[in-house]
Amino acid sequence: MSLVVIKARIHQPPRSAMQSGRANTQEWVLEFAPEGRSRLDPLTGWIGSGQTNKQVRLRFPTREAAVAYATAQNIAYEVEEPARKRPIKPKVYAENFRTNRPDNWTH
Repeated sequence: MSLVVIKARIHQPPRSAMQSGRANTQEWVLEFAPEGRSRLDPLTGWIGSGQTNKQVRLRFPTREAAVAYATAQNIAYEVEEPARKRPIKPKVYAENFRTNRPDNWTH
């Protein structure tokens, strides 16, 4: 009997290109790695496989919770550290019309 090792990746998802804030980027996600190659269905021409693990995304509030879950379930995991986030500088529309601006106001 062979022992199947399930591999997973624990990471923080990046923000969507359509958003400027940090919504849905503070939680951690556990995704399973594909176990093999996808195959071509000869009847439809679609690519697929019998793996259902690659459709599963588990969300956790902290990295420690995700690691604890993977350890408890005997899942081999790899943790990806998030990229350093740039601070968001709030902008005020009234700054455009300030009288003591350091540079000239142009369109």
